[in-house]
Amino acid sequence: QKPGSEAESAECYRSPFRKPLAQLTNRPLCLDSSQHEAFIRSILSKPFKVPIPNYKGPLGLRALGIKRAGLRSPLHDPFEEGALVLYEPPSLSAHDQLKIDKDKAPVHVVVDPVLSRVLRPHQREGVKFLWDCVTSRRIPGSHGCIMADEMGLGKTLQCITLMWTLLRQSPDCKPEIEKAMVVSPSSLVRNWYNEVEKWLGGRIQPLAIDGGSKEEIDRKLVGFMNQRGLRVPSPILIISYETFRLHAEVLQKGSVGLVICDEGHRLKNSENQTYQALNNLNTPRRVLISGTPIQNDLLEYFSLVHFVNSGILGTAQEFKRHFEIPILKGRDADASEAERHKGEERLKELISVVNRCLIRRTSDILSKYLPVKIEQVVCCRLTPLQAELYKNFLKQAKPVEELKEGKISVSSLSSITSLKKLCNHPALIYDKCVEEEEGFTGALDLFPAGYSTKAVEPQLSGKMLVLDYILAVTKSTSNDKVVLVSNYTQTLDLFEKLCRNRRYLYVRLDGTMSIKKRAKIVEQFNSPSSPEFIFMLSSKAGGCGLNLIGANRLVMFDPDWNPANDEQAMARVWRDGQKKTCYIYRLLSTGTIEEKIFQRQTHKKALSSCVVDEEQDVERHFSLGELKELFTLNEATRSDTHDKIKCRRCVNGHQVRPPPEGSDCTSDLSQWNHCADKRGLQDSVLKAAWDVAVTFTFHHHSHEEQRGIP
Repeated sequence: QKPGSEAESAECYRSPFRKPLAQLTNRPLCLDSSQHEAFIRSILSKPFKVPIPNYKGPLGLRALGIKRAGLRSPLHDPFEEGALVLYEPPSLSAHDQLKIDKDKAPVHVVVDPVLSRVLRPHQREGVKFLWDCVTSRRIPGSHGCIMADEMGLGKTLQCITLMWTLLRQSPDCKPEIEKAMVVSPSSLVRNWYNEVEKWLGGRIQPLAIDGGSKEEIDRKLVGFMNQRGLRVPSPILIISYETFRLHAEVLQKGSVGLVICDEGHRLKNSENQTYQALNNLNTPRRVLISGTPIQNDLLEYFSLVHFVNSGILGTAQEFKRHFEIPILKGRDADASEAERHKGEERLKELISVVNRCLIRRTSDILSKYLPVKIEQVVCCRLTPLQAELYKNFLKQAKPVEELKEGKISVSSLSSITSLKKLCNHPALIYDKCVEEEEGFTGALDLFPAGYSTKAVEPQLSGKMLVLDYILAVTKSTSNDKVVLVSNYTQTLDLFEKLCRNRRYLYVRLDGTMSIKKRAKIVEQFNSPSSPEFIFMLSSKAGGCGLNLIGANRLVMFDPDWNPANDEQAMARVWRDGQKKTCYIYRLLSTGTIEEKIFQRQTHKKALSSCVVDEEQDVERHFSLGELKELFTLNEATRSDTHDKIKCRRCVNGHQVRPPPEGSDCTSDLSQWNHCADKRGLQDSVLKAAWDVAVTFTFHHHSHEEQRGIP
């Protein structure tokens, strides 16, 4: 036999019909690799199951930990009906689409439908404007803007929408910012927290700091600044200006993607510490919210614009030389034609620069959604006691000699305060009379025999008499609630005495009240079932941002030098959610310093509306030199303000031509209704109070009532 034949013969014995039971070789058994791969793939491709028995909730779209291949997609559908698209990627040809790197293709930025569903048309436009500004699409290289909408237009909601969008998305398919900070007056910290909660309902956990020890606050702020990464647990910090200033060092160490400054007119002075501290933040994206950008002068306005976009108006000196001086010269009632023309040219130039980063809509937009507001400026006669005390004071204190060229010195400031308090009620200066302070020597003899400050005695003050009537008539003829506002807490004390006397239920809010308690009493007052009839507010205690829609009548008992403070306070009742016609009463003592202050307000407001609202023909009624007239008493007039506007629509004190068509309560006073008697009034409550002490009333409405529209 040849070698190898054995193997061949063994081969021959295998049956062709069946396989051997065991392998004939000694090699270990190996699984086919393709089978193994298929088996493992079948395990992995099973959908992820939440390891909770009987779990029926959502599973999420993507498998955990596996990056989706293919084109990047936006967070929300840009083609859904009503979608608010802030950014649309450039459209590409089919050829470009093949070439583009899929991991770098920009995507749509679409506002979360939860928010876009509740935004009104002007708010959608506002959010788009804000987003364009802070992403530098509006002014290349500048990332700031001023949201200067008037009160009641939903500035807070627009800013929350901006924050939520930036924190969640960008054209680059990742969040634009990691963290945002809101700096607001202390009275609004809780309000911001509640608003974020209200609109985003638990989707985000803001960190609101409204109290605590220095160490505790520092710890929280360090924790906030140390947050990094895609999903920051508390991406929004809400903090008051005061707390911010004290803890600025901690916040300046890292960077924050966006800072929003509410009531931003606090930053009108670039010298103050708060401004400096905020300016030193490592944050290019800055939004300043202010319903009243100009308060006293154009340089303050410059500070605000400079804070959000430094450099677009040059330095402060350049701004003063190029814009402020020519504009103010042109605004003065004594200006020459050339100065007026130059002022208007510079104003146009200023407006064109600023409009690129400032958005302002006036509250006439609201007229579609809100009931009518009737605003009334009510001149009230001084009582004989007030008039005698007033004349005595002017004779003795001689404030006119103190007042040089319209500049106000310290002693003339105290004279102003004394006269303003006297206009409110003689009780407020009774102590000065007792101590025979300058201007009040021998004044005690003028008071009625047996006079005591314990009783309220409304009959001693013209304005208090009118207020007493307004409250009594409102209480007895309707279920309306009233907000009372004054600059002085002493006046609020008088209101309290009056309410206790008349058995009116009231709540009072002033600077001494804690923020948490404020929020609670506001909520309680606004409830239709609450029995409180009156809400007292100190205008300095930040009427700002409070929502008092439970009331529909508001009395401003005394005017403030600053129109912004008055406007803020008056906007508490006429705002979103109000269902009733609103009545605003601004009480002024006839012929006194109060009318002068009110006239000076008109000058400031003329300045503000001129730059911010672009009203070209704001009437130039008051020359700055007229400040010298502050310390005079005009007993012969029905209204010094009406005399000053040289009204062409009134003859012998009676209005013969109605206000021009299209005018409303935002128009100049010369275009309001002028009433020297009660016949021309629309408000039955004021009609009833007229005879007691009213000498003259200006009134106008916010808009015509839309009949037939629900």
